[in-house]
Amino acid sequence: MAKGRKIQVNQTDITVVHKNNVDYISLTDMCKGFREGSGLIGKWITNKNTLEYLGMWERINNPDFNYPEFEVIEKDAGINRFIMSVGQWIERTKANGMLVQSGRYGGTFAHKDIAFHFAMWLSPEFQIYLVKEFQRLKEEENDRLNLTWNLHRTLSKVNYRIHTDAIKEHILPKTLNKEQANLIYANEADVLNMALFGKTAKQWREENPDAEGNIRDQASIEQLLVLANLESLNAEWIKMGIPQPERLLKLNQSAISQLKSILGLPQLKKLM
Repeated sequence: MAKGRKIQVNQTDITVVHKNNVDYISLTDMCKGFREGSGLIGKWITNKNTLEYLGMWERINNPDFNYPEFEVIEKDAGINRFIMSVGQWIERTKANGMLVQSGRYGGTFAHKDIAFHFAMWLSPEFQIYLVKEFQRLKEEENDRLNLTWNLHRTLSKVNYRIHTDAIKEHILPKTLNKEQANLIYANEADVLNMALFGKTAKQWREENPDAEGNIRDQASIEQLLVLANLESLNAEWIKMGIPQPERLLKLNQSAISQLKSILGLPQLKKLM
């Protein structure tokens, strides 16, 4: 498992990892500020009320949850000989709300809902501070994502000006009126849309009548980055007199190549 991000609660560093598009908070780290240490996790998960909560959470959020096996566990919970670990819980019920990982950055991790439940079991005060710090982390991530998205959107708009200038200088006949010119600009913009998104702005709008903005407003950071590059390339190829059909093929090949190169880059993953 990756190193993850850190939040600090009551002078304790707690790891938050992102896996399968879900945030998991380290229960192991949460125990460090308590005298009993990670043994508290075992006591918590054998508690009948805890198991009732976990069973309900999995039933709502996990279509693969083994509910018949959970009923067996729930029936046994509370008797003196009952033993349960997080690993056993996951194996027996196919639960996905918690993870057990080995290695340097390993430990027991839980979905934020479950982590907050564990934190309340540890201490109501601890739970309040954990929720606040986790919310602060997510707000910072969203702010950084929005800033980066806006940066690339601005870059795309700057390159769009370069692109339209090339169209004006090398494609537009001098006698066209404004409406006719706009048609040519839109046509060239759709060359880029086809190369990158595989559809025109009109086609996207017909497929997404309720969406806000346009096809480019809904683009990912990676797509916006590639779009800025495509606008520069197309502007140069327009100046070179390359016909539009040939430019479209070349732009599409470039878009595919660039996306393959940047998708999954750690630098971009940090912004997600």
